[in-house]
Amino acid sequence: MAIGIGKTAMKKYGRILHAMLLMVLAVACKPKNTVDFDKEQAHIVIAEAWENTYPAILKKIKAPIFRDTTVVITDSVDFRNRVNEQITALSKAGGGMVRVVAGYYEVKGSIFLKSNIRLQLDEDVTLRFSVNPEDYLPVVKSRWEGTFLMNYTPLLYAIGAKNIAITGKGLIDGRAGDFWHGWKEKQDPDKQLLRKMGNDKVPLKKRVFGAGHYLRPSAIEFIDCQNILLEDFTVKGSPFWTVHPVLSENITIRGLTIGAGTTNDDGIDPESCKNVLIEACAITTHDDCIAIKAGRDQDGWGRPPSENIIVRNTSFETQVGSGFCIGSEMSAGVRNVFVENCQLGNSEKHAFQFKSNPDRGGFITQVFMRHITVGKVKKGFEFTTDYKGWRGNAYFTKYRDFYFQNIHIKEATEAPIVVEGRSEEPIQRVYFENCDIDSSPQAEVLLNATDVLFENSKINNNLLPTN
Repeated sequence: MAIGIGKTAMKKYGRILHAMLLMVLAVACKPKNTVDFDKEQAHIVIAEAWENTYPAILKKIKAPIFRDTTVVITDSVDFRNRVNEQITALSKAGGGMVRVVAGYYEVKGSIFLKSNIRLQLDEDVTLRFSVNPEDYLPVVKSRWEGTFLMNYTPLLYAIGAKNIAITGKGLIDGRAGDFWHGWKEKQDPDKQLLRKMGNDKVPLKKRVFGAGHYLRPSAIEFIDCQNILLEDFTVKGSPFWTVHPVLSENITIRGLTIGAGTTNDDGIDPESCKNVLIEACAITTHDDCIAIKAGRDQDGWGRPPSENIIVRNTSFETQVGSGFCIGSEMSAGVRNVFVENCQLGNSEKHAFQFKSNPDRGGFITQVFMRHITVGKVKKGFEFTTDYKGWRGNAYFTKYRDFYFQNIHIKEATEAPIVVEGRSEEPIQRVYFENCDIDSSPQAEVLLNATDVLFENSKINNNLLPTN
């Protein structure tokens, strides 16, 4: 007797077979580097990054070219207003160079860069900026520790400009030690208010600080700009972060000498920027030397990440910061970061730090570092996912794909390597090759981390296990 199968049953069996086929295909098509991560796979990723991605990024970074028209400034009387007038007039005329010749200039307020302007500071130029907060009013759009606000104008500022540069062998002195350092102890109420405004998505026009508040301005801050060149000059004594491009693209920072301020004087902090080259700089700071940023918590979400960033042939020296770090303001994400041929002298904290917390969300991925020497630090490598300031949320940051090669640290006085993720979101795929820490009081710490591999790497001359 024949047994018939009705249409309803046929549809049911068909759906089951279809689901099984999709499962088989999903397993077959799963990316190889999500399972069985090993040295061979790491080398495939590394080769692709350095041989293809790295040169492709470099091709996209081109210094701006300026019209062959020069305005020379020699008079120090009312210098700030005069230089701003010349910048504005020359920009309207098509651009060119505003050249400041050797001399000592008191700068009573901010200098505003405009499109197609190269500000040339000749050798033996000193720009000595005012320490009167009123000189940096009215307020402008700025970003303070990853949150947008209306605040005191940075010492050198641009917004929405294209083709801008500061070049030459001159000196920019922000004089943090003369005045601004005192605001560190007064800023906490304003800092907490701003963070709440960012969390609550308060409109920018209502985030007004400036007069009566204590959030220090950066030295150099460019927002929403394209085609930037910063070359050869010295800048020291920044009230806050020193060089801080935001939401900007195609940036060359070359040959700068950055001297310390007092506190929170990060050297170079590209934030939500794309296609950035930092090379041949000498950075000495109290805080982090280079910190890649991308916005803080809710105020960073939905905005561009920081991506395609190259740091090379640069020396670092920091007192209480990291030589190189990503975060902690990184909520829009950070990816495609290359660091090579650098030297860090000493630090009371970290050589390399990657920091976030569960307020941040976002991601840090595709980080490649090689050929770096380090002196004496507190910690060598630190991955932390509970960095200070956590408000108790559960927006876990994704850490993926970090590749370290040929890195030598003389001494890590507290910890050599700490890779500490979270059970909710483990750190994945961290590869160390030819990485040596000569002296440290403890072994590596690996918590809530998967696929952390060591190849020919040592702590206290003891070879770390390869798997």
